[in-house]
Amino acid sequence: MRKEDDAGFREFARDRSLALRRTAYLLCLDWHLAEDLVQTALIKLYRVWPRLRHSESIDNYARRVLTRCWLDEGRRTWRRRERRDGVVPEPASDRDDPALVAAASGLSDVLLRALAEIGPRQRAVVVLRYCLDLPIADVAGTLGLTPGTVKSQTARGLDALRAIVEEWETEELPTRGRSR
Repeated sequence: MRKEDDAGFREFARDRSLALRRTAYLLCLDWHLAEDLVQTALIKLYRVWPRLRHSESIDNYARRVLTRCWLDEGRRTWRRRERRDGVVPEPASDRDDPALVAAASGLSDVLLRALAEIGPRQRAVVVLRYCLDLPIADVAGTLGLTPGTVKSQTARGLDALRAIVEEWETEELPTRGRSR
């Protein structure tokens, strides 16, 4: 790779890695996996950077690569066998704290927990469509789907999120009414 290509990629990676990491977190809900996904996506982008550097849709392509990396990661056999206990080590800084990032981006803890309950494809569509505020055409291009599929997956994903939150609310109702 030429020096100017290398410098351009470094600038892109420096400027966009935090946004890519936040997107990856919303997809996988795990900061460590999000960092791994961003690194994998950046490696794949680096390989094709000379062809991409003059493109107007580098951000769309980067989101597409990141989303595909996440979907591929979920298909790995060892990932399915992994048992997570939900204990996360302390974040290195405040900007890495999932609760603060979620609060800063206007996402509640309930929404993040509910996102973890829906399927990966529906989660990807909902995150790209509503958390990143992308139009249907960009979501379709990112995921390699037709706009109609994006619309139906969005509707199903939102229905699933509503059902999950309503179920949680009905489970919590008896405890709210108890006197102390």
